[in-house]
Amino acid sequence: MSTKIWDKGFSVNEQVEAFTVGRDRELDLFLAKYDVLGSLAHTRMLQSIGLLTADELEHIQTELKRIFRTIEDGEFVIEPDVEDVHSQVELLLTRALGDTGKKIHSGRSRNDQILVDLKLFARAEIRQIVDLTAQLIDVLLAQSNRYKDVLMPGYTHLQVAMPSSFGLWFGAYAEALCDDLQLMLAAWRITNRNPLGSAAGYGSSFPLNRQMTTDLLGFDSMNYNVVYAQMGRGKMERIVATALGGVAATLSKMAFDVCLYNSQNFGFVKLPKEYTTGSSIMPHKKNPDVFELIRAKCNKIQAAPQEIMMVANNLPSGYFRDLQIIKEIFIPLFGELRQSLEMTLQIVQKIEVNKAILDNNCYDLMFSVEEVNRLALEGVPFRDAYKQVGIAIEKGEFVPQKTINHTHEGSMGNLCNEKIAELKTAVLKEFTFEKAEKAERDLVK
Repeated sequence: MSTKIWDKGFSVNEQVEAFTVGRDRELDLFLAKYDVLGSLAHTRMLQSIGLLTADELEHIQTELKRIFRTIEDGEFVIEPDVEDVHSQVELLLTRALGDTGKKIHSGRSRNDQILVDLKLFARAEIRQIVDLTAQLIDVLLAQSNRYKDVLMPGYTHLQVAMPSSFGLWFGAYAEALCDDLQLMLAAWRITNRNPLGSAAGYGSSFPLNRQMTTDLLGFDSMNYNVVYAQMGRGKMERIVATALGGVAATLSKMAFDVCLYNSQNFGFVKLPKEYTTGSSIMPHKKNPDVFELIRAKCNKIQAAPQEIMMVANNLPSGYFRDLQIIKEIFIPLFGELRQSLEMTLQIVQKIEVNKAILDNNCYDLMFSVEEVNRLALEGVPFRDAYKQVGIAIEKGEFVPQKTINHTHEGSMGNLCNEKIAELKTAVLKEFTFEKAEKAERDLVK
């Protein structure tokens, strides 16, 4: 018996089948639990409009929940001659329930199944990324407060420029991640809309209750227009990938700083030795491989929106098999960013800061602006003060005064870390994670 739900009584060339299935069996395992959740909601809706009896629904729900448990236990497989997760779940239902199992596809297409699977998957993964990002913000702010009085050079053009501090350095990345969370919130809101019921992209002659499945799955709203619901395939992934790329860009920049500052030529920070690696021939080496890999992985993540766009960009409205390839780009992004966040979180908590950087007189000239400002405060016109200090530097007569007194908002003496923490808290409140998770728990209990 054919395992293809679209079987029409003829065989497909084996090479064609392998080519068109591609990596679906591998990648669809990430989507399996969400496919079952979608079917749990869809079949309850089918019963409500008279396409399933109460008895049939009870048997289907029981079997779907059993399949869900096998997925949670890591026992679910997509069989070698089965195309995808949708076909596998329907096959298992049909084996267990006979003709009743064949009824679950009424009013639905694999097109809107994969849409809802991807959205539920992305929804769960976004929460993990947001949680880790929020934890990293907290750690960065704690380190900023801890080292707020430890000075370090600030650079422009990679030349020593002005005094900075580790309070500023840690806090800058905390605030950057707060903005990244804002972008993630926009991606969440676009993701958290229900496409189920759009079928192949043109709706159904069945009197589907799309609001019911929206509520059952915990979506904030639905994708109302069925054609647009299908047009969202690829668009949602690109938007989410862009938000992931925002976090990745911040991590990549911080990774570069850490690699630079950890080098012997700088010596600003020291990584915990258990988070470094060695050389095969140089016994003294403690390499920052973790941050180098974070930098590379995060730069790769930033390329993903462009890759997704290049697959979907020249397609008209409607479904095309091209969209299958987007899964290969999209699904792995979350794991790579999650690992990068986890490693950054661990190391930043244990990083050691050099508290005596400015003992080296090679950094004396970064206090030149402080001297210009001191003279200006005494009444010397700024341009005259600038020239006076510049001449002293050229003559080798400049003597730095290393007392720093920055008081304005966001400066070394007034970091505004409590305001950054408030930004984080405010954006976290906008995510409707609890509503989504409660809906999913209710479906499988």
